[in-house]
Amino acid sequence: MSGFAPHQADDAAIATIRTLAVDTVAGANSGHPGAPMGLAPAAHVLFSRFLNANPKNSKWFNRDRFVLSNGHACALQYVLLHLLGYKLSIDDLKQFRQLDSKTPGHPEAGHTDGIEVTTGPLGQGFANAVGLAIAQAHLGAVYNKPDFNLINNYTYVFTGDGCLMEGVASEAASLAGHLQLGNLIVIYDDNHISIDGDTNVAFTEDVEQRFLSYGWQVLHVNDGDHDLASIYASIAASREEKNKPTIIKLKTTIGFGSREQGTHGVHGAPLKADDIVALKGKFNFNPQEKYAVPQATYDLYAEFGKRGAALEEEWNTLLAGYASKYPKEHADLTRRIAGKLPDGWEKALPVYKPTDGPVASRKLSEIALTALAPVLPDLLGGSADLTGSNLTKVKGSVDFQPPSTGLGNYAGTYIRYGVREHGMGAIGNGLAAYGGIIPYVATFLNFVSYASGAVRLSALSGHRVIWVATHDGIGLGEDGPTHQPVETQIALRATPNLAFWRPADGNETSAAYKVAIESEKTPSVLSLTRQNLPQLVGSTIDRAVLGGYVLVEEENEDLTIVSSGSEVGIAIEAAKKLKEQGIKTRVVSLPCWLVFDQQPLEYRLSVLRSGAPILSVEAASTAGWSKYSHEQYGLSGWGLSAPYQKIYERFGLTGSNIASVGKKVVDFYKKRGDKVTSPLDKALAL
Repeated sequence: MSGFAPHQADDAAIATIRTLAVDTVAGANSGHPGAPMGLAPAAHVLFSRFLNANPKNSKWFNRDRFVLSNGHACALQYVLLHLLGYKLSIDDLKQFRQLDSKTPGHPEAGHTDGIEVTTGPLGQGFANAVGLAIAQAHLGAVYNKPDFNLINNYTYVFTGDGCLMEGVASEAASLAGHLQLGNLIVIYDDNHISIDGDTNVAFTEDVEQRFLSYGWQVLHVNDGDHDLASIYASIAASREEKNKPTIIKLKTTIGFGSREQGTHGVHGAPLKADDIVALKGKFNFNPQEKYAVPQATYDLYAEFGKRGAALEEEWNTLLAGYASKYPKEHADLTRRIAGKLPDGWEKALPVYKPTDGPVASRKLSEIALTALAPVLPDLLGGSADLTGSNLTKVKGSVDFQPPSTGLGNYAGTYIRYGVREHGMGAIGNGLAAYGGIIPYVATFLNFVSYASGAVRLSALSGHRVIWVATHDGIGLGEDGPTHQPVETQIALRATPNLAFWRPADGNETSAAYKVAIESEKTPSVLSLTRQNLPQLVGSTIDRAVLGGYVLVEEENEDLTIVSSGSEVGIAIEAAKKLKEQGIKTRVVSLPCWLVFDQQPLEYRLSVLRSGAPILSVEAASTAGWSKYSHEQYGLSGWGLSAPYQKIYERFGLTGSNIASVGKKVVDFYKKRGDKVTSPLDKALAL
């Protein structure tokens, strides 16, 4: 690539970015103007000279991805999207941080044209970008052919001190270095300022040495405020390094041009009115004019759109040639780009009979993945160093590894995440955001809590990430309360747009995979046991995909027991014992609250119907179960370290004790004598 060629409109364009960002934040009287002002030169060089994308088709598959990991600086990204010709107007900038605007307080994927991932919680975008880079490397290795370099985009990241302080970024950076992701280029806004002031109060590590130890290339720009040629040269050099990710230490002045430049005073508050006037005068803008964009700036950035449109047209021509020479691969790639599943894939899901032997649901998950892998190449999975416990590696699968390591290749479908749960979750979000991939990630259910920030953003963003969360309760036994989740279940169930599945047998496990794979905009957590579970009479995939259904039916019942996962078998045993005492007991399996809640109210009321008390049973916190039951039985504290049967006995989670509890509930409500209505039958039922 030739060297930097200055353009007569460069200075005006950079000044436009700065003043427009200042006006955007001032108009809302809320936001972060400092980073946009400091990063304006780097943003200008990156977008005007390097980044390949088409504003008229923001979803062109081979576009370069841009991630603003320091999402508080979103005024910068919104200004760029407007100037570059995306679907974002000046009026949208004027509505920054206002109700129902396209310019919310932090970037949100799917909400604003041109935003790739939702950022704001620091470090998440950095880790998402590692996922985006992995996705490109994988799909390129699978589908690229000689003379058909179809998938070869770069992922560019802006990040700041805050992101680099967060552990999730460190986890992701370490893995990215191991994976030798030469398609990943990070520009580090090294301005030495965070909310608390100068970073010397808390962050004095040698960032360069850290990233060198990770296996990254580290480059420097000592004057990010003015030296466009050095910014250009560093990005160009980053693109030439094919075997390492690159981080560019870009020294900038936060709030450049402001009276408070270089201080935390310009980090998270609008500039004062007199400062804005002085700033605009300094940059040769009319101090009285707001949201001003010189025509020369629009003209310069129009070239970005022309370049992107031409590149997409070239790519479409290449894709057409690929179709002629590689029709099978073309059909599969275009299906994946379109987000469609292979016809009939669900027929591969295992089906079980009650006569089949007991199996742990983590093993049932492995059986399902093994059956799905040949028919669903979209699956790209891995574990946080628990492969042998999570049972997530399909036999015969190849690891996703740099070919130079001899451990696998980039076409491999199994990722060794190492002990990096949070980084893994955020990388999974990036994989989903890229497109063409259905990522699954795995750890113990208890350690999904380590990744709760990534899980939350997955649900908020609508990323189809599947968590294989094994060892899902006190049933894991001897490892004790440090490993036994009792509160994790309700935390995940309380998360909007997150499907938490706790299957009770093989058919329910297959149903969980079916719904999770078909849920394009919803992440799922599959909560799976270490201990064996019986195959239940009455369970089918078709019934379980409803999220809840009646397993044991009785007319004019005295009691309904509702449960999930490993406790459903206990509920059935209790129902049999109660029936021997003349107490007619129904049993409802409720593997997924979210999916059940999406069913018509009429159906839900038929499952959890009025007429008799409903008792919930689960080996976890009872919080939340009052939505579905009148009485709740579960854990009021932490678990224990012992063989799992002994723990269940200690906490009364046996068929005999639940039968006793059930009888107590029946007697109580009969003595009270009033009509028992379904807990779902209420004024605000949805």
